[in-house]
Amino acid sequence: MTLQTPYYLIDKANLLRNMEKIAYVREKSGAKALLALKCFATWSVFDFMRQYMDGTTSSSLYEVRLGREKFGGETHAYSVAYADYEIDDVVSHADKIIFNTIGQLERFGDRAGNIARGLRLNPGISSSSFDLADPARPFSRLGEWDAAEVEKVIDRISGFMIHNNCENSDFSLFDKMLSQIEENFGSLLAKAEWVSLGGGIHFTGDNYPLDAFCERLRAFSERFGVQVYLEPGEAAITRSTTLEVSVLDTLFNGKQLAIVDSSIEAHMLDLLIYRETAKVAPNEGPHRYMVCGKSCLAGDIFGEFDFPTDLKPGDRISIQDAAGYTMVKKNWFNGVNMPAIAIRELDGSVRTVREFGFADYEQSLS
Repeated sequence: MTLQTPYYLIDKANLLRNMEKIAYVREKSGAKALLALKCFATWSVFDFMRQYMDGTTSSSLYEVRLGREKFGGETHAYSVAYADYEIDDVVSHADKIIFNTIGQLERFGDRAGNIARGLRLNPGISSSSFDLADPARPFSRLGEWDAAEVEKVIDRISGFMIHNNCENSDFSLFDKMLSQIEENFGSLLAKAEWVSLGGGIHFTGDNYPLDAFCERLRAFSERFGVQVYLEPGEAAITRSTTLEVSVLDTLFNGKQLAIVDSSIEAHMLDLLIYRETAKVAPNEGPHRYMVCGKSCLAGDIFGEFDFPTDLKPGDRISIQDAAGYTMVKKNWFNGVNMPAIAIRELDGSVRTVREFGFADYEQSLS
């Protein structure tokens, strides 16, 4: 039976390729890998992913609870700022808690005394090409910059988290920035038991020098005597998922337009935030269309793509690379129905694991 569009389709065979690379890095480097739930939190595949990863890392109370209850393994808690009313709940679900600032450590450190405590460092450098996503942007609130100030509280923590890579597929840049971190924070790192290097390292991409990456991680670990953690988000799920949509209407207004039963604002919000174009496969042929979402937002546009034949209502289009920062950000704008979530198993069979309807829309409001 053909599934009703729109739906996200997670392909376990594609997911497995990423998982096997993560497992290779764990084995060769000694680093541990934690799934970054801020990027991907579709827990229906956690039983599969936990065979290749060590646990999860979070950005909020709900994420850390989801990680503990649905994934298991090590559960790291981080938040830009914890509230007094939630800190005890966070601690109850975590193995480690990373505070964003010395102020938060001083306020809540004693209430987290039964688990490992860490602090986020901001090295002042990053690989981000988007100011919006740059953790080292001017006046950044993300982590502590002053090594002398951190030194004063070093006896209250056992490790650090440093997240300054963003979609970084350049190993030489990763190596260069890590060397600068070693130079600037080496005295602190030498007193730590563990260091998380965060996410944003695209080491599961094609032609990434995995062996050199593993050697660099092991050298870092041995130099400072620390357990290294990685927090792959996109790296864990890249190219594993598509958003399957159908054409609802076509028209010509200087360009050929095709309106589909989905929306970037509701279902692939990062495309709108970062002004990026979706990926479509196949993307070849003599017939070029601007593929548009069905919401009333004028700029609800997936992009322009080439097709082998003219599009007509009912035709299917497969939007590629639709796992990261999609299902965790989907919303009910315009009351456009949420895509279902389906999984293609390793044997090729497809099962729907979640569908949404009016009741979900109604209950998201008041």
